[in-house]
Amino acid sequence: MKYITIIGDGMADEPIAALGGKTPLEFVAGKNLARGAGGAIGRVRTCPEGLPPGSDVAFLSLMGHDPLKCYRGRSPLEAAGEEVSLAEDEVSFRMNLATIAGDYKGGVMASYNGDGIDGQDAYDIASSLVSDPDFAALMEQAQMHITVTPTFRHIAVVKATEEPFDLTPPHDIAGRVIDDYQPRGQKAELLRALQETAHRVLEDHPVNLRRKAEGKLPANAVWFWGAGRATILQSFEGQFGRKGTAVSAVPLVRGIAWLSGLRAPRIPGATGALDTNYQGKVAATLKALLEDGDDFALLHLEAPDDLSHLGDTEGKVESIRRLDERMVGPVLDALTASGQDFRVLLMPDHYTLLRTQTHDGTPVPYAIYDSRRPGKPRLFCEAACADQPVLEGGVALLKKLFEME
Repeated sequence: MKYITIIGDGMADEPIAALGGKTPLEFVAGKNLARGAGGAIGRVRTCPEGLPPGSDVAFLSLMGHDPLKCYRGRSPLEAAGEEVSLAEDEVSFRMNLATIAGDYKGGVMASYNGDGIDGQDAYDIASSLVSDPDFAALMEQAQMHITVTPTFRHIAVVKATEEPFDLTPPHDIAGRVIDDYQPRGQKAELLRALQETAHRVLEDHPVNLRRKAEGKLPANAVWFWGAGRATILQSFEGQFGRKGTAVSAVPLVRGIAWLSGLRAPRIPGATGALDTNYQGKVAATLKALLEDGDDFALLHLEAPDDLSHLGDTEGKVESIRRLDERMVGPVLDALTASGQDFRVLLMPDHYTLLRTQTHDGTPVPYAIYDSRRPGKPRLFCEAACADQPVLEGGVALLKKLFEME
């Protein structure tokens, strides 16, 4: 038996007036998602009450952990995905490249990801920033080192005490003046100075001047958030008796997978955006299951969440359509053609609301397709699962997927 979880990040939502009162998932009415919903359907609480609703908490849950027991912040999970290890006296942050419109003081968070900057441009901007004398001097004062990546996501690590950090996720303040959301708590003055210095250094960076000439937003700022200490997780295989692979473009997901003892390959051209390497991700997933002998695979698409944070209704609809056509369909077809028995879990990790452009902790819908009992296709959406009981946590859901109870 082969098992696979396919996750459309932030795919769940509220009814949208522009979509005729339907949610994006309901509006798309994907035929392959409907195939999956021919099996069991239900709801699951991936983000326990008392913890921030987001992919860090949700993916801990969906890889078999109780976030209430092991969650220590987002950034150390991402750090693991970039092969950055933490000492006991260190704390890591996510350092986003971002876009601040206007002067820094009184400026507005125009883009939490620097208008989607990635690749060589992202690497060049972040690299030049950490080598700038003024920024580097502040890093030294903060006892900070930064790991640069070819994405808008970079990892900062500092020596720290137990005093808390108070940092706001940039995607939660899209379109807002940043002044009221500056860092508070430990090292707050230095973190604020680093952010303000970065804006001055990056505003006229050659990459940003070119981006502006091309009609793109400049990645003219950085934003620290997601502070956390080193995380130790239980083995996935030890808990569930299955070895596996997680296929994602996002360091957070790769990091949780790696800490759980799952393989987490990097897929060329996988960006985490709408324009990603769907074929390559599906191929890696199928290779893990059908050639490499894995029992379990997790296949993740980040785009629905990203587009929800941007308030892009049309983009979110298109991302779900692509998930259905380019990921769910090919996986179901290939596994069916293999002649092996398999079970597929389809779901979002959490709600991301277009209305607020932020996450929501409402229990999410799920469907489990079983090749031995395929069932009649039916619409997979929030409303279709609304009367179903709620499973508490991803451990219970994985046990259901693996028929362990």
